[in-house]
Amino acid sequence: MPEAPKSIPKVTDYNDAAERNRKTLQFIEEVTTNADEVQRKVLSEILSRNAHVEYLQRHGLFGHTDRDTFKKTMPVITYEDIQPDITRIANGDKSPILCSHPITEFLTSSGTSGGERKLMPTIADEMGRRSLLYSLQMPIMSQFLPGLEKGKGMYFLFVKSEAKTPGGLLARPVLTSYYKSSHFTNRTPDPYTNYTSPNETILCSDSYQSMYSQMLCGLCLHKEVVRVGAVFASGFIRAIRFLEKHWAPLCHDIRSGTLSPEITDPSVREAVMKVLLKPDPDLADFVQGECKKECWKGIITRLWPNTKYVDVIVTGTMSQYIPTLDYYSDGLPLVCAMYASSECYFGVNLNPLCKPSEVSYTLIPTMAYFEFLPVHRNNEKEQQELVDLTDVKLGQEYELVVTTYTGLYRYRVGDVLRVAGFKNKSPQFNFVCRKNVVLSIDSDKTDEVELQNAVKNAVTHLIPFDARLTEYTSYADTATIPGHYVLFWELSVSACGSTPVPPSVFEDCCLTVEESLNSVYRQGRVSDKSIGALEIKIVEPGTFDKLMDYAISLGASINQYKTPRCVKFAPIVELLNSRVVRSYFSPKCPKWVPGQKQWSNKMD
Repeated sequence: MPEAPKSIPKVTDYNDAAERNRKTLQFIEEVTTNADEVQRKVLSEILSRNAHVEYLQRHGLFGHTDRDTFKKTMPVITYEDIQPDITRIANGDKSPILCSHPITEFLTSSGTSGGERKLMPTIADEMGRRSLLYSLQMPIMSQFLPGLEKGKGMYFLFVKSEAKTPGGLLARPVLTSYYKSSHFTNRTPDPYTNYTSPNETILCSDSYQSMYSQMLCGLCLHKEVVRVGAVFASGFIRAIRFLEKHWAPLCHDIRSGTLSPEITDPSVREAVMKVLLKPDPDLADFVQGECKKECWKGIITRLWPNTKYVDVIVTGTMSQYIPTLDYYSDGLPLVCAMYASSECYFGVNLNPLCKPSEVSYTLIPTMAYFEFLPVHRNNEKEQQELVDLTDVKLGQEYELVVTTYTGLYRYRVGDVLRVAGFKNKSPQFNFVCRKNVVLSIDSDKTDEVELQNAVKNAVTHLIPFDARLTEYTSYADTATIPGHYVLFWELSVSACGSTPVPPSVFEDCCLTVEESLNSVYRQGRVSDKSIGALEIKIVEPGTFDKLMDYAISLGASINQYKTPRCVKFAPIVELLNSRVVRSYFSPKCPKWVPGQKQWSNKMD
C-alpha cells in the first residue's frame, strides 16, 4: 500500500512547501492509480486486526480476511442493527465487541438522520487518518492558487461541550473531537491550519464569545487573510450576519485596543489581546465605514481585500446558499474541499475551483473499505448486491457503504452519490442527497434533492425584486383536511434599492414548487384530491437563527448544525409558526398527465 504522507515537520518558514506538496500529490496519484489493490489491503488489515471481535464471530467470519468471504458472510446494516452493541459499549462493556482496539469515545451525528443523534465508535489511531485528509487540502489548493502559504485563513470553527455515556466514554461531534485533540492544538506549522483565530477562541464553548473573538481577530488581521470559510455555508453566513449585528462593539474594541467585557473567558481574553495589541483607530474607521453602508454586496472582499476564495460546503441542500455567498463575496470561488462524516472521513475535491454544481469528491482508498449500493430512481426493487470502489459506473447513483477501522462493517451511511468521473482508477462522486429525507401526506414521497430543485425553480420569481431566499424548511401539515405541504421561507431584500414583492409573485412561487414536484404528488393534488394546496409562509428575519439556537440548546453542535429541510418536532413547528408574517397558497392545481412516470422529474 502506498505510504501516507508523514506529519509535517516543524519549520520556521514555508520554503519547503513545494517539496511537501509534491510528496502529497504523489501519494494521491499512487493510491488512486492502485485503488483496488489498496482497497483489498485495507479490508484485509481491518479484518485481521479485528479477527476475534464478537461482531465478526457472531456473523461467522472466523479469521477470513479475503474480500469474497467477507461479501458472502457479512450483512449490509444500518445503525439500528448495531444499536444494541453500541449501547453495551456506551454502558461500559470493554470487551472487544466491534473492534479489537479500545473504543476511546463516541462521535455524535449531526442529528439529521431521522432526528436521532447516533453514537459512532472511534479509536485512537483514527485521528491520524482524519488528519491525513486535512493535510491534503493545501497541496491541492496550491496547484490552483499559488501563494496561499504566505497568508492566513479566517475560518469560523466551533466546539461543543462533551457529554459522557453511562460507561464514562466521551460523546461529542467529530469536529469537536478533532479540535480538542493534540493533532489540532499542538499542530506543527502548516499553511492549511494557519488561522486568524487563536486555538483558545475556537475551543471556547460559549458560542457568542467564540464567534465575537474569532470575528475580532479576523478583522484585526484583515490584510493577512487570503481565504475565508467555515464547515458549512450556513455557518459562514451566520458569521457574516453576526458581523452585521455586532460591528459597532467590534469597532469600539479595535479603536480602543480593549476587549468587550462580555468576553469573560480568561484564556480567550489573553489570546485575543495578543492579536489586538494596541488601539488602531484607522482600522476601526475602515471597518465602520464599510459596515455602515446599507448595501453589503461584496462585504467580504471589501473588508478582507486579499481573499482568494470562500471555503465552505455548498453541495446538497447547502447549494441554496450559493446566491447569498456570491452576494457577500462578490463572486469569489466557492470551494468544497473535503467530504467527511461522523462515521468516517471519505475524500477530497481535486478540482477545488470548479463550479459548485460540478463539485465531485475523490474517495481516498486508504481511509476505509468502500462499497456501493445501486440506487434505482423507479419502482424496481432495490438491487442488494454491492459494487466495489473501482467497479462503479459513470452516471450511476449509489448509496455509500463503509467498513471502517473503528468497528463498522458494511454500514449504510445514508448518502446518495453519483459517479461523475475518475481520477486514474478511483471514481469521483457528486454528492446527491441524504437518503430518504422526505415530505409525505398520502402516498406521495418528496425527497431532499427534489424539494431543493423545486425551491430553486420557484425563487427565480423573486429575482426582479432583488429579494433572495436565505433559508427555508418544510413541514407536512396533516392538521388540515386534506393535508398539505408548508414551506417556511426567510427572505433578504437588497438595501441597494428594490420593489416590494407582490402577493401574486409568492402565489406563483407556490405553484412553481408544485409544478416541479413528482407526478405522484401532482396526482394527489389534481386527481385524488388527497393533498391540499401548497403553502409558503414568510417568516421574520432572524427566524432560522432562532431555530439554530433552539437546536443548540437541545445539544446540537454549532459546528455541524445544518438547517433541517423537513421538520416534524412540534416545538420547532410552533417556533416557526410564531414568526410568520405572511402566508400564501398555490392559486391553482399543478399540471398532471395520467400515466406519467413517477421519477420523470428526478431523471431529467
